[in-house]
Amino acid sequence: MVTENAAAKRRTGTIIVMALLVVLLALISLGVGPVRMSPLKVLETLFGGGSDVYRVIVQEIRLPRTILAVAIGAILGLSGAALQGLLRNPLASPSLFGAPQAAAFGAVLVIALGLADVRSYALPGAAIIMAFLSVFALLVVAGRNAGLLILILAGLAISSLAGAATALAMNLSSNPFVALEIAFWLLGSLEDRSFRHVMLALPFITIGAIILMSQRNALRALSLGEETAQSLGVHVGSLRLIVILGVAFGVGGAVAVTGTIGFIGLIAPHLMRPLVGYDPARLLVPSALAGAALLLAADIAVRIIPSTSDIKVGVLTSLIGVPFFLYLIMRERRALGGGIG
Repeated sequence: MVTENAAAKRRTGTIIVMALLVVLLALISLGVGPVRMSPLKVLETLFGGGSDVYRVIVQEIRLPRTILAVAIGAILGLSGAALQGLLRNPLASPSLFGAPQAAAFGAVLVIALGLADVRSYALPGAAIIMAFLSVFALLVVAGRNAGLLILILAGLAISSLAGAATALAMNLSSNPFVALEIAFWLLGSLEDRSFRHVMLALPFITIGAIILMSQRNALRALSLGEETAQSLGVHVGSLRLIVILGVAFGVGGAVAVTGTIGFIGLIAPHLMRPLVGYDPARLLVPSALAGAALLLAADIAVRIIPSTSDIKVGVLTSLIGVPFFLYLIMRERRALGGGIG
C-alpha cells in the first residue's frame, strides 16, 4: 500500500511539474522573437498592461502560435501514448504509421484541386478522413498480432504511398504558387499562424483528445491481453476503431494548420514512462503535457537558432526524432536478443 501511495504521489508530482514546465515554456515562447520580452513582461502584456505595440505583438501575433504549439504537441503526445497502448508496442506513433503523411495528402489534395484554401474547414475534414484511413489500413494490413517488423514495414509502406501521392498532387497542380506554398507547408511550421488557424484546428484536436481520454480504462484492460480485456467487458474491435478515430481527429486537425510535425508522439510517452509507470491509462495525461513541452521547446529553438529565416519546426523534430527512433529499435533488438538467449 505504501508503495502504491508513493507511486501515486510521484505521478501527481510529475503531472504538476510538467504542467508548470508547459506554462513556463509558453511564457518564454510569447517573449521570443525580434522583440524580446521577459516572462514578467509577457504576463503584464497578456493582462492588458504595457504599450499598444507590445499588446499587438503578444496577443495577436505570438499568442496563436503558442496556443497551437501547446494544443498540437499535446494531441501528438496523447495520440502516441494511446497507439502504444492499443498496439502494446513502444514504437507505435502517428508519424511511424503514416497518419500525418496521409493527413497531409488529404489536405494537399483539396488545395491542389482548388476545392479549398489553407483556411477552409474542408482542410481538416480531408486530413481527418485520410488519417483515419491510413491507421485503419495499417491494422488491416499488419493484422491484430503483428510483430515489430511487420508494423514498421506496413507503416513505412503507407507513409511512402502518402508521400508519393502528395508529390503527385503537387506535380499536377496547375498553379506553381500553390505548389510552392504546399511544399513549405509540408515541412511543418507554426510561423505566421493566426487565431483563424486556432479556431480551425482546436475543435478537432479537442474532439480527438476527448475520444482518446474516454478510452483510458479500456486501454488499461487491454494491456492485460485481449482475452482478459474481453472478459472485463471491453470490445476490442470497437476500441480499435474508436482510438483510430480519436487519432484521426487530433492528427488531422493538427496537420491541417501546421503541416507534418513528426516524432513528438513517439518521444513523449517514452520520456514519461519511467516517471509514471507503464499503465496506459496513467500515461495519457503526462504524455500530452510532455508533447506540449517538446513542441514548445522546438518552436522556441527554431526562433533562436541563427539563420536567415525561421527553420521549420517539423525539420527540427525529425532531426531529433530519427536518432531517438533508431535508439529505440536497437534497444528493442537487444531486449529480443536477451529474451531468446
